[in-house]
Amino acid sequence: MAKNYRLLTESIRARINPDNIAIQKAFSDELSTLSYSDVLTFIRVAMKGVELEYTQKSKDAGERVKEHLLKELTDVTFKYQGSVMTNTHIKGYSDIDLLTICEKFYTYDSSNIKELLNTPVRREKFRQASIEKLEREVNRSNYTGNSLDDLKKMRLDSERILLDVYKICDISHSKAIKITNLSLNRDVDIVIANWYDDVSSIINDKGDFRGIQIYNKEKNKKEKADFPFISINRINERSTSTNGRLKKMIRFLKNVKAISEHEIDLSSFDINAICYDIDPTKYQNLTIFELVPLLHVQLKSICTNNDHSDKLISVDGREYIFSGNATKLDNVKKLLGEVEGVYSDFLKQNI
Repeated sequence: MAKNYRLLTESIRARINPDNIAIQKAFSDELSTLSYSDVLTFIRVAMKGVELEYTQKSKDAGERVKEHLLKELTDVTFKYQGSVMTNTHIKGYSDIDLLTICEKFYTYDSSNIKELLNTPVRREKFRQASIEKLEREVNRSNYTGNSLDDLKKMRLDSERILLDVYKICDISHSKAIKITNLSLNRDVDIVIANWYDDVSSIINDKGDFRGIQIYNKEKNKKEKADFPFISINRINERSTSTNGRLKKMIRFLKNVKAISEHEIDLSSFDINAICYDIDPTKYQNLTIFELVPLLHVQLKSICTNNDHSDKLISVDGREYIFSGNATKLDNVKKLLGEVEGVYSDFLKQNI
């Protein structure tokens, strides 16, 4: 059955611009030249970023939470994570994740680092400067407090502070406090965490290479380390070097997934990896519409070439996305089917 691209385009517009904010004239003028082709208009809108006014409100909501927490919390650093920070979100009313990071301590991958330092074959793969950084890390004075007690206190203090400020404040979730800023019409997830350093973080002088461990209130434990900041940095840098094309591809796949009649169980983390995996020299000079056949080739290769799917790695370089995961590959096939339909209709335009 042929797709109703006008209807699909309007559904995307309603999601990315729910308040019907006036779009930039250049983009409006561009769309007017495509009005003869519903599929081209759909592609262009599906690649468009959310208007800055919406994104700023999401950030403002996060900043107001920070102001309230800083009145009482000490030894804390705030960072944001998620698609808002790469402008690859596809909702005007996007929520934002505010990481509330305890600075009283940090943890590091001590067992792996010590094993590396004590294994000559592994040591010789690193420069002497890197080895010295790892040795300094191991020899630092140990934290003498109780990390879980510190995280639990920060979580409970944050709950108390925010319950007193926000009419809508949900503290029932194990990994986040969820508030709604009614004046800005935005949700903020406040996530308690601590810093985490692995080998890569330490030899690269930490910074954006640092990971975090989220505190789970229900289980009173620290979750597996995540490394959101290097991913944000890499997506932003590569998209800048390709004149925004990487982010356009990410948004396109997210929007195609969102409007599909099928349930496609792929996260932003997965879609980011799929697009980041593409060699930027293949698309840095392509037109926007030429990105669709490129994405078709990428998805088809992942679905049919085990060597490709097994080696595809996350943006942070730490996790194989599809290796040994047949269920996730099945979802890529569903996404391929959606893109294939758009690509087929694109070809019929004789472009």
